[in-house]
Amino acid sequence: MYYPYFRGKQFELIAIRETAELLKSSGFVPIIEPVREVLSGLDRALKTICEVKGKAIVIVNPDHGDHAEDGAGISSLLKNGFLDKEGITAGILLKEGMNLGSALNYYDKHKDHKPVFVHAGFTEAKALAEKLDGDLGQTQHVFFEKHCGKLYRKHFKGSMRILLRDGFQRRRNADHPAIEEFSDLHVTYEEEDMDGFGDFLIVGDDYSEGGGPAYAIAIHLTFIDSDKDNVMYIYHFVSTTKDTPTDPAGKFGQALGKLIAKLDSGNSKLIDTEAIQEFRDLHAKGHFPGLGHVKKLSMKHHIETIADFFAD
Repeated sequence: MYYPYFRGKQFELIAIRETAELLKSSGFVPIIEPVREVLSGLDRALKTICEVKGKAIVIVNPDHGDHAEDGAGISSLLKNGFLDKEGITAGILLKEGMNLGSALNYYDKHKDHKPVFVHAGFTEAKALAEKLDGDLGQTQHVFFEKHCGKLYRKHFKGSMRILLRDGFQRRRNADHPAIEEFSDLHVTYEEEDMDGFGDFLIVGDDYSEGGGPAYAIAIHLTFIDSDKDNVMYIYHFVSTTKDTPTDPAGKFGQALGKLIAKLDSGNSKLIDTEAIQEFRDLHAKGHFPGLGHVKKLSMKHHIETIADFFAD
């Protein structure tokens, strides 16, 4: 049903480990595009998923990061450590400029891992569907919405189809509005004739290795508004100080103070997740855990929010 798309940075892999039980019990399947050369963090995340008998899709030919030119290390990890794990499947990223032959080579090479096609700029949809022919109904296809319109997706009708929408509007932290719409795909994916949906959590699809010092710090938290047809919105709690690269701890405290004030107002519509409880604890202690940890908490809250919606 829900397929959150992670880039394999450390804080994202930790978020997967810490929510592995919830992901499994909710029927959610994380898609992981490894971006770091060292794969020990990915290995730990996948082992945790296997321990709870969950599922995950691992991109074997990433478009970003240290494996963008050669994903052999990822393929080797899957072959040597997870070939007998039914829940771990290989994801083939069908990128812009990739030809049909290359796509089919990846498919044949990873057939033992029940490969999933992840469409992200590929242009030979009709030819691929024709080549798969009798196998089409046994395959799964994940579509980046910005690259794959209805006509493109139509070629794979009859197979398992998942639509990914990027609900996060990337801009400078200082320029974020206090609140904006995130997505309605969790309530409309069936209207799109899809079997599941996904997003890029509170990070967005635009990849970056990490920039310089933050002039403003923002905490991004999603909520589902039952008064507005269950559309998902996102709060951006932004620090008051925005004109200096110094004092990240102080700026986090400002953003966190705005979050706590909204929670205490009683009208935030944020559900009381484990991540929210940790934000409250951080506020009580006056502690800044680092930006990666803050992003991890926001990702966990997002997953917990969607899980709560479908649990009702």
